[in-house]
Amino acid sequence: MSFSDNGNQERASTRHEGDGLAHDDADQSSADNELIDDRAFRRAFNESLADTLDLATWPRGGDLVALYHQLEREISAAARDEQSHVEAIRRTVLPRIGKRPGSPPEAGIYHVTLDQLRQAHETILFNGGVEACRGTVAAHDTLALTVTQLGVSLVNYQGDRGTWGHRLFRRDLRFSAGEVEDIALNVIRQRQAGAAEDSVAERRLSNLARRGILTYAERSALTDQATAPWRLGSGNPIPYELITGGGSMDLAIRSVSLLDRLINGHKKFVFVSPDTRERGLLTVGHALKPLEYAIVDDGLLRLRSLVDRAHYSRRERDLVETFAAETGPMLRMGVYRASEIGPPRLFYGHQDHIHQAALVAIADSVLHEHRAFPMLLDLAEQVCRGMFPASELAETTRLAYLDAGAHPRFGLD
Repeated sequence: MSFSDNGNQERASTRHEGDGLAHDDADQSSADNELIDDRAFRRAFNESLADTLDLATWPRGGDLVALYHQLEREISAAARDEQSHVEAIRRTVLPRIGKRPGSPPEAGIYHVTLDQLRQAHETILFNGGVEACRGTVAAHDTLALTVTQLGVSLVNYQGDRGTWGHRLFRRDLRFSAGEVEDIALNVIRQRQAGAAEDSVAERRLSNLARRGILTYAERSALTDQATAPWRLGSGNPIPYELITGGGSMDLAIRSVSLLDRLINGHKKFVFVSPDTRERGLLTVGHALKPLEYAIVDDGLLRLRSLVDRAHYSRRERDLVETFAAETGPMLRMGVYRASEIGPPRLFYGHQDHIHQAALVAIADSVLHEHRAFPMLLDLAEQVCRGMFPASELAETTRLAYLDAGAHPRFGLD
């Protein structure tokens, strides 16, 4: 069977009408504010909150044998119940995926053959036809200065294709000698207010520096630095922090332009998510057999939901809404099982190449059957951590403070 995009993979089931696979994205702000009553706690943990808070119900002295037996019983019961659910899902839910109202034409269950895996390894993975990118972030925070270290690495199976690093230096005291007395009290008030209120602006700046910029840099490397036909990334190709800008409209505008070139321009990409929050889709994935994958949905509703919850000016909203309307229907998402012992993984690709994207992801994931995650992404992360170790940032920062005669009096730990 040829290694192609035309959807000629072996079918594992038929399509029937059904629903129940809708899901929301990672913004949990509203859920975080919901109250938990005792009934909800009891349903979740099979005991009352009052009993949990009563130390008289806790074993004295760390009885590890009893704790292990309890753990063993709980795991055995959970595995047994989960297996019964898996069998039911395979009988009743999987056959319906392809005919859910509004599902894309590719929706359904597919099976990858060993011949396809072998051809994928020989003709695209091991000859450098796929480049993967992952980044790392480390921060060193003191009262005087916060240093954020960002790094991204691009690799294929023939070697390192490029590594880029950057450091951000953030301090709230930047002034000339004549300004000291004027701002001294304001600095104390501002820092205390930020600590007392957990300032929204402070959190946004921190998330922008540590998440938004790194996420952008990974996709920038895949779009503008990679030269291989296929681009392999981690997570959702259109993450929340980029489509909303993380509070920065400039980041949102730049992200829309970048993602448009990757998704609608290049098209040959696959993103695999290590996220475990998509429990509905992962439950579907557990019902798959090894080397099966399900194409479940497009990205339109999810992308619109992200845009609707974000705050934009009129100009930015028009731009982002146009991007969502054009890109959402082109994006496909699904879930695959690469091995018997590894967990299922979520993946994303373009509708024109979604079957080949699934094959690339599965072919790379079978190389590490326990993680069942693309080995090339793990390799990119290892290269990046080797180039930009967090320990090196901490040590060089400490030495710089010593040279300045200031360490450790500005420390926050």
